[in-house]
Amino acid sequence: MNDRRYPVVYRTIDYHTAGEPFRIVVDGVPPPPGATVADRRQSAVRGQDGGHADTARRLLCLEPRGHADMYGCFVVPPDPLPAGLPPGARRAELGVLFWHKDGFSTACGHGTIALATWAVDDGLVDVPADGTGSFAIDVPSGRVEVEVEREAGAVVHVTFTNVPARVTADAVTVPTSRGPVQVAVSYGGAFYASLRAADLGLAVRREHLPAMIELSREVRAWFAQDPGAVAAVTDLRDPRLSGLYGTIWFDDVARGADPPVLHQRNVTVFADGEVDRSPCGSGTSARLAVLARTGELAPGATLWHDGVVGTRFLAWLGEERPEGVVTRVRGSAYRTGQHTFVVDPADPLRQGFTLR
Repeated sequence: MNDRRYPVVYRTIDYHTAGEPFRIVVDGVPPPPGATVADRRQSAVRGQDGGHADTARRLLCLEPRGHADMYGCFVVPPDPLPAGLPPGARRAELGVLFWHKDGFSTACGHGTIALATWAVDDGLVDVPADGTGSFAIDVPSGRVEVEVEREAGAVVHVTFTNVPARVTADAVTVPTSRGPVQVAVSYGGAFYASLRAADLGLAVRREHLPAMIELSREVRAWFAQDPGAVAAVTDLRDPRLSGLYGTIWFDDVARGADPPVLHQRNVTVFADGEVDRSPCGSGTSARLAVLARTGELAPGATLWHDGVVGTRFLAWLGEERPEGVVTRVRGSAYRTGQHTFVVDPADPLRQGFTLR
């Protein structure tokens, strides 16, 4: 198919995790230059690879090949091992650059679950047909450990242990068109603002999504201009991770004592008005940091974190570290297709478009 009429070909394997799409590019995009995954992301953002990654991102994410809420990744080499590690230390199995319609994100939990599932499904990583296997994936925000569980050869669950999560601001007052609202800011590989939907007269329901999208844009704009808000989403160790990525709207559902469970429903609006259909994996880590701070979730208890389409992630708090709390999130991904995308040079819409 890669003939003179269609000189550009991209091959992808598509999954969804709890309803959120994830398009894995397996052929057609050379890795951007860089010593680490974080460096490669920066190269892609700045176009230092000749713009190949960003061009492919637009083509595969925007219409007519994608849509305004599409999500995907490029698989890249993992980071080199840092000096001073104990003997036997291993590199991650792979690295990944996450993307959406507005650019390249620093973290993605639902994508990590899908990517780990694909790596086992396609034999890149060996896991027993009935049992579990563990490996690491390097993402722009750091190294994420994954545990993949299989039954009769099929992946049934993936649990990832994220980079340490932390609260950066307990309460930031944000002016909105519905009035001021207080949000907590936390980091789970990316920065998120959490707010109770009822505080602005809303609930995590599909019919409220248009209002949540517009209000999330207002929240995001505030975190780009107010000095105190900007400070809350600034990563002093790596400024490339800075900036508010998403707004997490949540409802309390129930609390159970045996086993100890906290049940919440959420929808995350990220980037410029994109809606996460899943309960948002890195956002779940960020929520866990807030719940640990408020004492609403104790170590050993389980968070049932439901998304707007009714799917669920399970999540747990781990040990406290100087850089934050360790969090674990479990979900499942399912393959939806495999595709060969081409670009016709005569197509006036070959670069893609979006209506939102």
